[in-house]
Amino acid sequence: MSPAEESNAGSKNGCVILAGGHPEDDTYLKNVIEFIDYSVKSAADAKVLAKHLGELGKTCVAVILGAGCKADLSTSLLQAIGESEYKPAVFLIGSSKPGQSVITGDVGIIGSIGLPTRHGVLTSLLHKAEVHNETNCASGEDMRSLELFRSLSGNSRSTLKIARMIEQVADSDATVLILGESGTGKEVVARKLHYQSLRRNKPFVPVNCGAIPADLLESELFGHEKGAFTGAISARMGRFEMAEGGTLFLDEIGDMSMPMQVKLLRVLQERSFERVGSNKTIKCDVRIIAATHRDLEKSITEERFREDLFYRLNVFPIELSPLRERTEDIPLLTTDLISRIENEKRGSVRLTPAAVTALSYYGWPGNVRELANLIERLAILYPYGVVDVKDLPEKFREGVDISQLENDLPQVTIADGERDSVRNVARLPNEGIDLKEHLCNLEQELIRQALEEAGGVVAHAAKRLQMRRTTLVEKLRKYGMQRGNESSVI
Repeated sequence: MSPAEESNAGSKNGCVILAGGHPEDDTYLKNVIEFIDYSVKSAADAKVLAKHLGELGKTCVAVILGAGCKADLSTSLLQAIGESEYKPAVFLIGSSKPGQSVITGDVGIIGSIGLPTRHGVLTSLLHKAEVHNETNCASGEDMRSLELFRSLSGNSRSTLKIARMIEQVADSDATVLILGESGTGKEVVARKLHYQSLRRNKPFVPVNCGAIPADLLESELFGHEKGAFTGAISARMGRFEMAEGGTLFLDEIGDMSMPMQVKLLRVLQERSFERVGSNKTIKCDVRIIAATHRDLEKSITEERFREDLFYRLNVFPIELSPLRERTEDIPLLTTDLISRIENEKRGSVRLTPAAVTALSYYGWPGNVRELANLIERLAILYPYGVVDVKDLPEKFREGVDISQLENDLPQVTIADGERDSVRNVARLPNEGIDLKEHLCNLEQELIRQALEEAGGVVAHAAKRLQMRRTTLVEKLRKYGMQRGNESSVI
């Protein structure tokens, strides 16, 4: 363990460097930051800052640049951060809007800190810095490849069943028909089938049959020769040829026209086709995976889909459940969708356990696609921030009793047999929790409520909390809470 790491051993959250600030501000911030279990180092100039950055490495959570810092000193400090091997998040003292993100060269200035600050605000900003550092400073080996997102996320019974079916059919050449509502992840399943098959080193070629006009779909699938029709100025390879040896994914096949269904049926039977404008037969070795959100059996009765083609496609059906029927998958889906945003360098965001729990009450008509769009929107609205229930768009909070989720923990209901009543208890989330911080936040919230109900009279609030008045006064001093003010100021 390095000397820097040894000095931080008693502070599990890492170290914050105060650079170029006023001594009074540094003393104030040092006391506050150490109170929430971070260690602190000071740097009066760029040379000392560079030394600290080199010693601390990834244990440095953030650099806070002081207010009123002279231009040349500020420039040299930022240059020292930009030249360091590990570039932590940077905050300015009161010189930018809270939540503002600015990238100066290789330095990410991700927000500002107003003085005096508040416990919740400072904790949230430092968490934001940790997320920023994880996203922007990870090595290439640590970044998850996009192939990992061609996998199913979730531990629900239906998701695990789909995963087993994929394993069973992946290595065969059987035609697979994937059924499910829009946004349930039909293409994700198709790609997983391909990448687990023996054809994974060959092309995976998707075609959206509903997005291509009927008169152009034949050329798109089978290709055409020069002069085959107006505008065919050169020969063109079709999707079947592009997918040779690999997998052809026919998405929204239920929207294919009846004449085109006849031609597709022949290819599936004969494993050969001709380009438009040619009489030369081309053999093909392609695995077919089809998908649709429509009820094909109903379409058959309505004479909008050929029965013989349906049976040709329906060799191995896989039906995906809508997200509203597998809400237990939402926590893992949320984590993977955030990881994808981070992997693609499009920012990041974190959701509290209470916010994730609240999402399980929503109906999700757009399924996983709608959840992915929500996560992306939150990453834009709260870059590298923490989203609670109250921060979710209104429609995702409808029907949710926020008061039951105010502790930021999932709730489980337990029946009390002796009293025949019901009570709610907090459940430890899978990812764990910072118990010290959670208890501090809970204590402050209860004190704030007691003060409000007591009209700001400390003696009355102490009775509500069943403690001595002097004890409450000491806690008010500890948290810097002002009577009659809803915010707790440190």
